Amino acid sequence: MTMMTVQGQSANERQKALVVFFSHAGDNYAVGNIEVGNTKIVADYISEITGADQFEIVTHKYDGMAYTPLINLAQQEANDGELPPYEGEVPDLSQYDTVFIGGPIWWGTYPQVMFTFFKENDLNGKTLIPFATHEGSGLASTVKDVKAAYPDAEVTKGFAIYGHEVRTGKAKVEKWLKGLGY
Repeated sequence: MTMMTVQGQSANERQKALVVFFSHAGDNYAVGNIEVGNTKIVADYISEITGADQFEIVTHKYDGMAYTPLINLAQQEANDGELPPYEGEVPDLSQYDTVFIGGPIWWGTYPQVMFTFFKENDLNGKTLIPFATHEGSGLASTVKDVKAAYPDAEVTKGFAIYGHEVRTGKAKVEKWLKGLGY
């Protein structure tokens, strides 16, 4: 039996991974009004395949907003450098050596609430694996932005999937994770 490795550690030696993500349910581009956000579906795939824990970044600031007002607000937040608060208690990050970081692409990167998380939580020294859902932007500047937030972390290439493909895209996520050694 071959033991897969990530960062030089066998699957048995690795500490448990964590998936940190923001996902937006409600009115979404190309998929309409959805009860479960696209990024949440990908995060669930990652956890199912890898056994990773999850921390969902939750803010009610965007609840119930139609798509156009939402993206206008997102652009304004980005332009102003706003860091909206999020809810919940972040788990003890010291128990994780690998952290998947995901969100939708809003105006070329993650939503600003992700940057609030980055400012408040130190992930330096860890392996960080960006992922994103999008409708044409790919990873946009997420990898660069994660590297800027955590200059002493090992940031991988990352993974992007179209939001309209996530409900039928588990095989794409599995292929990506297999390439990472999971």
